[in-house]
Amino acid sequence: MAHRSAADPSAAGFDPARLQRVADYARAFVDDGLMAGTDVLVARRGRLALRSTAGLADREAGMAVGEDTLWRIFSMTKPITSVAVMQLAEEGRVRLRDHLAGFIPAFSDMRVFAGGTADDPETVPADRPITIADLLTHTAGLSYGIVNQHPVDEMYRRDGLIGARSEGTLERVVDAIAGLPLRHQPGTRWSYSMATDVLGRVVEVVDGQPFADALRCRILEPLGMVDTGFSVPDENLHRFAACYQPAPGTLAPVLFDPPATSTFREPAWSSGGGGLVSSMADYHRFCRMLLAGGALDGQRILGPRTVALMMRNHLPEGADLTEVGDPLYHQGFFDGCGFGLGFAVVLDAAHGRIHATEGEASWGGMASTAFWVDPAEDLHCVFLAQLVPSSTHIRLRWDLRSLVNQAIVE
Repeated sequence: MAHRSAADPSAAGFDPARLQRVADYARAFVDDGLMAGTDVLVARRGRLALRSTAGLADREAGMAVGEDTLWRIFSMTKPITSVAVMQLAEEGRVRLRDHLAGFIPAFSDMRVFAGGTADDPETVPADRPITIADLLTHTAGLSYGIVNQHPVDEMYRRDGLIGARSEGTLERVVDAIAGLPLRHQPGTRWSYSMATDVLGRVVEVVDGQPFADALRCRILEPLGMVDTGFSVPDENLHRFAACYQPAPGTLAPVLFDPPATSTFREPAWSSGGGGLVSSMADYHRFCRMLLAGGALDGQRILGPRTVALMMRNHLPEGADLTEVGDPLYHQGFFDGCGFGLGFAVVLDAAHGRIHATEGEASWGGMASTAFWVDPAEDLHCVFLAQLVPSSTHIRLRWDLRSLVNQAIVE
């Protein structure tokens, strides 16, 4: 296990001994045989307070987690895609209230599931068109083949719409989504979905270039995120972590996706909802940009008012995810949390019984990764791992918050 603090944690307002609990917690997943490797970073007031790596990035190759390990960040791709959409909004080329069909005609005349089965669905016309805001907030009524709660979820699976592992081009995947009914009327409920993949296609259409190129030119290169992209070139294969899944019964990690043969090496399409590979250093820079109001090292990615808008709750009637959302992980997991334009936001920590700060924005990825940015405390934390699905140890998202926040003493 490697552990370092680039600055005295006390200079960032932490008690060093209490902050060590964060590193110990991340390392314990490895020591207890529940994960192959972990990497955790905590920063506050512009200072790196903690960086701790543990275990193996590739157990079969005996490769330890390094400071430059490349990880599958899966749904932590979504906030990056959402930033690209908001850049287009700042340029006046996309508006939050714009109809999706104006950019992708296949979404005209959508229908909504009203009964029946996946084999024989009953549908009714959508009450109104899907908007860009609906997609950013996952209230469009779209679904995910990786979810198993509704007949529409089964229809997605049958069409091979299972997130980044879907087959075909971005255009084909999005057109296939448009051909299926919605789970609910647009703008009425929160349903986790491939909405951000659809947004990637919107960026592609509006920007007039492949989505991967648009993301690289708009965000990755200006921020110096040199290791983030939709593929892993041969020269970086030795840095690419393997991916594991829990063995039934023991939860011990068993190999799921070897680096050399991973579809992340050279995917058929660029998934704005879950396709990026990144490093700790790169995602650290992305979080720093958000906390700094949209700029980093002289490069302005977004205006500060845009970032603030993204971190506000945009759910219907200001409700939280439990009130208007379909359960994710388990009922009540998101008590006291709303959803902004690309990530969850804490509304009422006391209601949710969570050790967090109102206004905090966060999300995670399928390989048990997680991050949050806390504007009130000028703090961010990034946790990277390689165990799917994230629901295996879902408690870590809230445990990490408790451990980081209990270490703040000023």
